[in-house]
Amino acid sequence: MTEVRELLRRDIDPGEYNEIRELWKRHSLAEDRRDIAGLLATLTDDCVYELVGTSHVWQGHEGATRFYGGLLSAFPDIDFELTNIVIGPQGVCEEARVIGTHEADWLDYPAARERVEFRVVIFFPWDPGRKLFKGEKVYVSMPGEAERL
Repeated sequence: MTEVRELLRRDIDPGEYNEIRELWKRHSLAEDRRDIAGLLATLTDDCVYELVGTSHVWQGHEGATRFYGGLLSAFPDIDFELTNIVIGPQGVCEEARVIGTHEADWLDYPAARERVEFRVVIFFPWDPGRKLFKGEKVYVSMPGEAERL
């Protein structure tokens, strides 16, 4: 509860808002280019990637590299179509429609070898001291698969 109160007390500073927005843009462009080094440059060393509601968690730059390696191998043509975004002093929250061909197994999901579509909400927590994201908390909704998440 104390952490949430601290987050609520963060002042909205236009300069910091711009830093957060620009970092998110760099992160998104690196993802579009499949540029893992560019992605890692937007993250703290101790970042955490979490697929919320599952036991899947990846820690640090090595973990983020494994997360993206697995995701991009499973869905080589993955496309995140942004449908909503909120930026504030706590970080970024985005909602997206994801479309891609499920070519290889990913986590607990065997390769479908066909185009799939699902929705995600991703929270990028902001580290104001290091001016980087502390990772991603990913909420996934896959049609017919929600009970498995």
